[in-house]
Amino acid sequence: MVTITLGTREIPLVYTTYEMLTIQQEIAPLSKAIRLVLGRDPEVDDEKDPAGNRYGSPEHLAAAAKLIRILGNAGLEEAGEEADLTDKRVLRMLKPSELANAVSGCMDAMNEGMASEFPEKEKEGPVNVTLEKINKKKEKES
Repeated sequence: MVTITLGTREIPLVYTTYEMLTIQQEIAPLSKAIRLVLGRDPEVDDEKDPAGNRYGSPEHLAAAAKLIRILGNAGLEEAGEEADLTDKRVLRMLKPSELANAVSGCMDAMNEGMASEFPEKEKEGPVNVTLEKINKKKEKES
């Protein structure tokens, strides 16, 4: 589980489908929310306009605070603690120099939440390529 430090407090971060929904309701559709949280203009293509940087803007700080609150409260709930984070408290406990690390932790938690829980099976011994192809074809048909 990914954790971040806010002030002197370790906050676990959790990302599930419920947090995905909450992010979209409170910040923006997911792709735009991620751009906002990273300090990018969600409406500007970086390749066409590199001036789309909005790091430190009110929109960026508000989106980052919401994301940290959403994932942090989920983590606190899952840890059996009180989910007591507010946007104001997140921003008060976070020094400007710590913002990038906190957002990076959120991105890590989101990646962890999106990862498959079923690791690929490791093959033992020799592999029959023809049999593998037949099995894959059967899986697709069913």
